[in-house]
Amino acid sequence: MDELLRTNDLVLISAIEAILQAEDIGYFVADQHMSAMEGSLGFLPRRILVERDSLNQARRILGEAGLLEAAARG
Repeated sequence: MDELLRTNDLVLISAIEAILQAEDIGYFVADQHMSAMEGSLGFLPRRILVERDSLNQARRILGEAGLLEAAARG
């Protein structure tokens, strides 16, 4: 799997998960349980990973939704 983006914005992650599910693109949110290690401060970003053959499609869809730009800012 390849990294689509990384962010610690939980609302953005939720929106991206909904879009990827709607488009039937398999994904995995890595590092989501690291909050237990960091003390629930939320400063460690989570990574959204997708299969390599779906990466360009996922980037295109999220770019059209304006979410990749939001992730770059966050």
